[in-house]
Amino acid sequence: MSLLRGPNGCPWDRKQTFQSLKPYLLEEAYEVLDSIDAEDWNALSEELGDLILQPIFLAQMASEDGFFSIADSLRALNDKLVRRHPHVFGDAKADTPDEVKQRWELIKKEEKRQQGREQTQLLDGISRSQPALAEAQQIGSKVAGVGFDWPDVESILAKLDEELNELQQARRKASHEEIEQELGDLLFVITNLARRLNVDSEQALRGANRKFRKRFAHVERRLAEQGIQAATLGQMEAMWQEAKQNP
Repeated sequence: MSLLRGPNGCPWDRKQTFQSLKPYLLEEAYEVLDSIDAEDWNALSEELGDLILQPIFLAQMASEDGFFSIADSLRALNDKLVRRHPHVFGDAKADTPDEVKQRWELIKKEEKRQQGREQTQLLDGISRSQPALAEAQQIGSKVAGVGFDWPDVESILAKLDEELNELQQARRKASHEEIEQELGDLLFVITNLARRLNVDSEQALRGANRKFRKRFAHVERRLAEQGIQAATLGQMEAMWQEAKQNP
């Protein structure tokens, strides 16, 4: 990467900035997820390499500007893993994943306090740039940790009905702004329902997307001779039901 960024290197690599690389970092991360979902281990091996390239690229640029090197990043990671696993590298005790998670958060909070980066608001540590479903579920989990939560799943289902009714009211008023707000509220409640059912909402939706792709591909194959554009809704629905019978 040092050669690629050097005077006689690649024009494209030399042109990149921290901002220009951000979309590639996200793209490669999602391609890793796709490989895991498909259980394609050869693809995963390749995609992990592509993903690893991104922090190497970013660290190289940081090194050129005198900020830090990739060695600094790896050293910090090693130190953090040791520091946050005192039950492995020290004398602390943690027998369950929940105990480990609680200890991790306490240690993380203390680290930020010592660095002068202590969070003044409970939700400050949740990234706003991540997918909205993931952000919503993390928000719900964080506030639930201080007791701000529905008492049970049934209460969340009741809230879901309430939000559906409010969405219907917004539709009757034909207010696009209100419809958007109510849809947002509905999605937020759904992510909290997922959290209480121990389901990752982002992964659940990815699974639904994958299932839809597979079933619609079956519809297209079955209607290939006449063409999907010429098919009626009834024909497509029949093929869809056929796809559901052959998962």
